[in-house]
Amino acid sequence: MQTHTNRRDISYAPTDTADLYPDTDGKPMAASDLHLEILIWLIQALREHFADTPDTYVSGDILTYYTEGNPRDVVAPDVLVSFGIGKKRRHTYKVWEEGKVPDFVMEFSSKTTYQNDLTHKKALYAALGISNYLLYDAEALYLSPPLMGFRLVAGVYVPIEPGADGCIHSDVIGLDFVIEEGRLRVYDPMGGEWLQTPAEAHAARADREAIARQQQHARAETAEARAETAEAEVERLREQLARLQARRSGE
Repeated sequence: MQTHTNRRDISYAPTDTADLYPDTDGKPMAASDLHLEILIWLIQALREHFADTPDTYVSGDILTYYTEGNPRDVVAPDVLVSFGIGKKRRHTYKVWEEGKVPDFVMEFSSKTTYQNDLTHKKALYAALGISNYLLYDAEALYLSPPLMGFRLVAGVYVPIEPGADGCIHSDVIGLDFVIEEGRLRVYDPMGGEWLQTPAEAHAARADREAIARQQQHARAETAEARAETAEAEVERLREQLARLQARRSGE
């Protein structure tokens, strides 16, 4: 039997797309605890806001592959919102499978990322056709202003003019982003309310219910007090009438 000692080992092409398109890049989710705290809050608040729209997908730090067959063409937006693709859980976001790019992305800029956020990522997101791109500097050290946004117009990002309070309105998701007391908040101008996480919404409902119970109890106490006052007044009138009748009968 002949043995070939000069055989070449031929690398195989993986059949599992998870091998070709991994769901992690080994990088940390956020630059600091502050970033992570606000990032988690924002994703939860956006998911709560879009909870009743079954076709809306909200995620963050998910590897987004935009060229089929080239796993190097990948980016991981800190926050993304995509309409019309459903809420199913995903390991990665593959543009060719979803049939579209996200509609909205947001990056939390830091010392090591802000320059890339303003240059390469901005150009990439515009080239991909993402309608709105927002940047937020939680420490207010690297971006001026620390909250800014861009709207895609004819394939080019143009700055979103901030409101009087510095808020940035995203026309694609219909929400206002604003910094209040150093923290990011999001307002729904159509609903007339601030976005909340499920935990915050639950706590707010509990507070409202407690206030309603207190008000109901106070009304009940007021009604009882009024009834007692009315009863006392009736008794006083009865006594007065009895004295008057007694006086007349004695005349």
